[in-house]
Amino acid sequence: MPFAAEAFGTLGETEILEGRNINAANLRSADLLAVRSTTRIDRRLLDGSRVRFVGTATIGTDHLDTAYLDAAGIHWCYAPGCNANSVSEYVTTALLCLAQRYGWRLAGKTLGVIGVGNVGRRVVQKAEALGLRVLLNDPPRERAGDAEAFQPLERLLAEADILTLHVPLTASGPDATRHLVDSRFIERARRGLILINASRGGVMRTEAVLTALREKQIAHAVIDTWENEPRISQTLLKHADIATPHIAGHSFEGKVEGTMMVYREACRFLGTQPSWNPEPHLPAPAVPLLDLSGPTDAGEQDLLWQAVREIYDIEADDRRLRHIAGGTADEAATGFDVLRRNYPQRREFRFTRVILPQHAGTMASRFRNLGFQVDY
Repeated sequence: MPFAAEAFGTLGETEILEGRNINAANLRSADLLAVRSTTRIDRRLLDGSRVRFVGTATIGTDHLDTAYLDAAGIHWCYAPGCNANSVSEYVTTALLCLAQRYGWRLAGKTLGVIGVGNVGRRVVQKAEALGLRVLLNDPPRERAGDAEAFQPLERLLAEADILTLHVPLTASGPDATRHLVDSRFIERARRGLILINASRGGVMRTEAVLTALREKQIAHAVIDTWENEPRISQTLLKHADIATPHIAGHSFEGKVEGTMMVYREACRFLGTQPSWNPEPHLPAPAVPLLDLSGPTDAGEQDLLWQAVREIYDIEADDRRLRHIAGGTADEAATGFDVLRRNYPQRREFRFTRVILPQHAGTMASRFRNLGFQVDY
């Protein structure tokens, strides 16, 4: 959690611990607890402690036993939307990477977005900037009367060349998502599907996805979230086109916003005004300026890929994960967590100004809708 010590230090004494190693003994005298998704929050961890506030700097809450927290009178919060833009940039980069690798033109392909919340809405915007036709599926939002043109899942399965998942992990109810992507789901999908999972690992059944990849029902897979993290399937890793260690939302800005959302809620809980601001402390972007105004035979998609890969090298993330997968299961699991904990600083597109040729036309609009600053 970047700036956790600085922000929460304005409220009292802070102690920084490894998320997966936090135990009950660490928390005996703690009043507030701020975590990310590697820490399971339940009775076993908190019983006997003084903790009365728990905040997770993540968009998901499946690692929180919220029923226990409510019953115990422990105030809790999460950070919905904090890394939504980061995940949408990950999906954008993955699509452009696959297109470059296999010689596709993305314009005109159909993308199905399952889950159109904070992340999904941003994915839609960027997908349209790439020229994709987009179909939306979100039954809870549709029932709530949202004005989006939602489609039934069957239509997405029948028509989408690409499916990207942006749903929470839920085990019950009419919209349960655990093992949503199972053999029946895949059988109904268009053959040669491209599957992207940057939501939660439990949303897909690993063996079903593996079988589909072997049989070419799924032609290509981009996997960022895995069942049983950090003990991920090494076989699925080998079959995935792009495999990353649950870092789609790990842009620097996404993580900082997660910290700050929990910090602001902690201040509200304590009845004090937030006094720490990260803005003066943000580092300069690695690529503040990118000049693409020179003569070139490259098309719009090629220039978009050229710009995006300068900001985010998704293939380096893939190589690092494959590198740690060669040892024992224990070593691979440890390596998965190490990659997440020591993730390189990744800045978002909005911190880079792209200089385009005069009269760039639609290309300028595409860059802006991906989040870049544009100049001529």
